[in-house]
This record gives sequence, structure tokens and C-alpha cells, in this order.
Amino acid sequence: MSWRGYFGLVIAAYLVVNTFFAAAYTLCGPGALEIAGPRMATFAEAYFFSVQTLATIGYGRIAPVGMAANLLVTLESLVGLLGLALATGLLFARFSRPIADIVFSRDAIVAPYRGIRAFEFRIANRRNNQVLELAAQVLFSRLEPGGSKRVRRFYDLSLERHKVVFFPLSWTVVHPIDKASPLYGLTPKDLHEADAEILILLTGIDEAFAQTVLARSSYKPDEIVWNAKFVDVFQRRRNGGSLAIDVGKIHSIERLSSKEMS
Repeated sequence: MSWRGYFGLVIAAYLVVNTFFAAAYTLCGPGALEIAGPRMATFAEAYFFSVQTLATIGYGRIAPVGMAANLLVTLESLVGLLGLALATGLLFARFSRPIADIVFSRDAIVAPYRGIRAFEFRIANRRNNQVLELAAQVLFSRLEPGGSKRVRRFYDLSLERHKVVFFPLSWTVVHPIDKASPLYGLTPKDLHEADAEILILLTGIDEAFAQTVLARSSYKPDEIVWNAKFVDVFQRRRNGGSLAIDVGKIHSIERLSSKEMS
């Protein structure tokens, strides 16, 4: 849930609870709330009395009268205490829980690699902090014949490098498609017919909170581009400046020419 959604939910719950109890006080009858002056409390006055009770303010201008009104005050006080504790706990959890802001390339590619082919995808860190000990686990999922119906099976894909110590910028994850690979000999048509999917799980340690962070994604056959390469995302600044990346290019790929394929 986004921060906007969280605060919107808290405000909406606050208004709904106060409106509910204001209506309940009103239904208790004209003498349920004692107010300065010989008159019945209006709905607006009952609403703001509910606000005072929920927040344990108690100005003293309005007071409950009778068993029904006092029971409502007791219930609302309990709801206010529990609601404040719950909202505070959720807020603390959102601040204390690190979230990895890792962007995956929109498409994966199959490209030439050291005399064979390789399945590759690219990731980048959009946050300023570093992720330590970032490890990638890649699974290949496909439907295979299994008796009277097809069953889905999963295979681990070995990686050129399954872990990096620091992840400040970007990382191209490579699975060599050799004879031991589950992808060996498969074509785009084979992947479509098998309803294949490549699943990715990243785990690392957030340097600021020293807690484990997770990120996951997947690629379907339509999201795998064959015979292509990734565009360079690194920006080498002049005058010996620090190396940077253009995250906007993380999804950019180029088709390989026949010369590059040979």
C-alpha cells in the first residue's frame, strides 16, 4: 500500500468511526447527552463529542447521561485506544521495513555468449543506498506431459554469477544455454506451446537497516527477445567524474545484425 493510500485509509476510518458513534448517540434519545442549556444536542454536537471521546480530550461541555450513552462512551474509548495503537504500529512498520526499489528490464533477451547463447535480463537499483550480498535465483517453469494431463515442472537455471557483494548501479544476470541447460534447443515456439515462464527472486541486505529485502519478477515467452543485446546504460562523466547509469535506458535493447550473430 502506498503512503497516500495508508493515510487515506486512516482518515477515512477516523471519519467513519466518529460518524457511526455520533449517530448512535443521537439514537439514544434527546436526554442522552447533557449539554449547556435546556436543549437537545444536534448531530454535529454529537459528532464532535464523539471526536473528543475517541481522542480522550473531554472538554466537559457535553456529558453522557444514562446507561446507553455511557456504554457507548466506554466502547468508543476502547475503539479509540485500539485504533491509535494499530495505526501507530502500522506507521512504525512502514518506516522500519526496508523495501528494495529494483527495476527489472521490461524484456529479457537471448543473445550470443562465448560461442553459445545465453538468457539475460538486467536490473538496476533506483535507490541511493546500496544492497549488499544480492543473490539471484532463476527458475524455468513449463508444462510437460504427465500421464493423462500436462503438469507444471520447475527447473533451476545456473547463472554465470549468482551473487554480487555490492549492488549500487546495475547488474546483467546471465544464464548460459549450454547442453546442461533446460533451455537448450528450445525455440520461441516451444516456449509458447509449453506455457513457459522464467521466475526470478532477488534477496539482499539493505545497508541502512541491515535487514533482508526481496524483489521478484518473471518473463513470459512474449517478453523474451531473441537475437538482441542490451543498450549500454553507463554514463561516463567528463573530468574524471563518478560513473552513473541512465535508468531510463534499462529497458532499451538492440537487434543484432547477421554479422554480430556470426
